[in-house]
Amino acid sequence: MSNTREYVMITDSGCDLSAEQLQALELERIPLNVFMKDTPAQPCTLESADFYNALRNGQVACTSAANLSAFREMYTRILEEGKDILFVSFSSALSCMHATARLAAEELSAEYPDRKIITVDSLCASMGQGLLMYYAAQKKAEGATIEELEDYLLKHRMHTIHWFTVDDLMFLKRGGRLGSVAAVAGTLLGIKPVLHVSDEGKLIVRSKVRGRKNALLALAKHFAEEVDDPTAQVYISQADDMEAAEYVRDILMKEYGATNVIIGNIGAVIGAHAGPGTIALFYVGKSRNEG
Repeated sequence: MSNTREYVMITDSGCDLSAEQLQALELERIPLNVFMKDTPAQPCTLESADFYNALRNGQVACTSAANLSAFREMYTRILEEGKDILFVSFSSALSCMHATARLAAEELSAEYPDRKIITVDSLCASMGQGLLMYYAAQKKAEGATIEELEDYLLKHRMHTIHWFTVDDLMFLKRGGRLGSVAAVAGTLLGIKPVLHVSDEGKLIVRSKVRGRKNALLALAKHFAEEVDDPTAQVYISQADDMEAAEYVRDILMKEYGATNVIIGNIGAVIGAHAGPGTIALFYVGKSRNEG
């Protein structure tokens, strides 16, 4: 593969990659907006444990897509440098980042007709989106053109497998993912949902188990059944419960042959809706529909 035109890859903060990971992968990032309901005019600056403690104490976090000007500002800087752009968004089923990015691309393509601006809907979330970007960065480093990488992303996204479990059903209720009666009954019975990201990029409940440990074991079981190569890159993201994340990692490594597992943090974008204690697992598998 030959790279005849220089381009920049951009993603958004829905990917939950750290600043260090973004730098290592040579990725730019556009943040989504996060704010507390009581102070909607102020962006949320709480980090990790402080953010999740605020949620535990009853504060409500809200999110919204970046505005058009944020895209235009970053895009214009890159286009003025004579480079093309490949933007990979948070799932369009969960955010309007993709729609806003496309609008910015359409406007600026008219202003910079000699440049290319390609927008790809990842249909992924959290470090599932991050895992897709990890592999995309490898392809770019190998010399993939912007068109080749777009084609790779569109095919590979359907093999990026997501499994989540949450610790507090009330956050799913607040976000409309679970009815009030089901949330209350599930909480009383210790029911934990196991959630999946579908081919359409939607977060859906695939099963319900009793007890936190069984939910974590369910994530590991799906990995064992679906993973293409257990020695390939695996990501786990966690919302202020490192112990649970390490428990899943240890099972993957000791029982199912995983050798390359990275644990990261669920940022405020995902955490606002999933709540503290959420654990998510991401890997390359055969098909999301087989989950």
